[in-house]
Amino acid sequence: MTDLQVSGWVEYEGKILGLPEIDLICHTRKEQILRFGGEFYLAWDGCSARDCFGVMEGTGPAGTLLCNGERIGSIEPRFSPMPLEEAIVTAVQLRSTEGVVALSGGVDSTLVAFLAQRECVAVGIEGSHDLAQAKKAAGVLGLSCTYVTISETDLEEALPEVIRTIPKKDPVSTGIALTQFFITRWAGENGYLRIITGQGADEIFGGYSRYLESADLEADLERDFLGLEQQARRDQAIAALHGTYLSMPYLDARVVRAARAIPAADKVQGGRRKIPLRTVAEQYISKDLAWYEKKAMQYGSGVYGVLRKLARKNGYKTSMQDYIDHISRVDHGQ
Repeated sequence: MTDLQVSGWVEYEGKILGLPEIDLICHTRKEQILRFGGEFYLAWDGCSARDCFGVMEGTGPAGTLLCNGERIGSIEPRFSPMPLEEAIVTAVQLRSTEGVVALSGGVDSTLVAFLAQRECVAVGIEGSHDLAQAKKAAGVLGLSCTYVTISETDLEEALPEVIRTIPKKDPVSTGIALTQFFITRWAGENGYLRIITGQGADEIFGGYSRYLESADLEADLERDFLGLEQQARRDQAIAALHGTYLSMPYLDARVVRAARAIPAADKVQGGRRKIPLRTVAEQYISKDLAWYEKKAMQYGSGVYGVLRKLARKNGYKTSMQDYIDHISRVDHGQ
């Protein structure tokens, strides 16, 4: 019986591998692991391997094959260069064999949802921006979607577990993780293992509003791209609480290569952000959805506002960070 442990999924030369194929390669043809694509963490016989961008959490650095503590090589999937549109379509198709799409109504997740043609889930406080926009997007595109309404009580009850789980305990990370908590909980409760998301698009296409004022956009994009592994670590830790994991087509090696070949100045200009992605998106979804400017997850879902309200209600009127630190201390019996 094999000792191979597999988290996520593996692709080799455009084909998704089954467990027997992965097992055979790991035990007899290790050199092929260095060309693995997908989102995975593998462990066997004192060896381990993680996907090239560290989407899946595990021991050892991202994109590295280790055996008995020795670095064997870098994992770098090789694909023929392709246009951005083809890269995105291919990346979503590979991930659409199972799972549910996390839909917020922004261009990132809406394009993924349309291409994947799978069940969607949207979460937010009652009356929140994201629930309304997700309903609009799903209605226009004919997508099946479940809408999960989060209450203040739900957030307050989940907060200690979320803070205990995430590595970086600040208000923004906590707000994002709380939103992810309810997405992944719903998915786990409804039998889904894989949750397909639009994460990574802001960092590779220039989606944050602060990029409009950037003095060195290329450097800012590079810095934020390098921070994606830490974000994935946070989000996958939350997903793991419910027996699920996040799958990120915008962090497919094909998409990243195509996106990073585009000059930064072509991504953000004239007051518009994520221009290359929106240009692709309008080939598949309506123009108003493709060019719609949406708030970040923690704000659009309404979660951040409730988190601030909870801080004030508990006596922390000027510092959400102090409230988060207080919960962390209480959780540790301090």
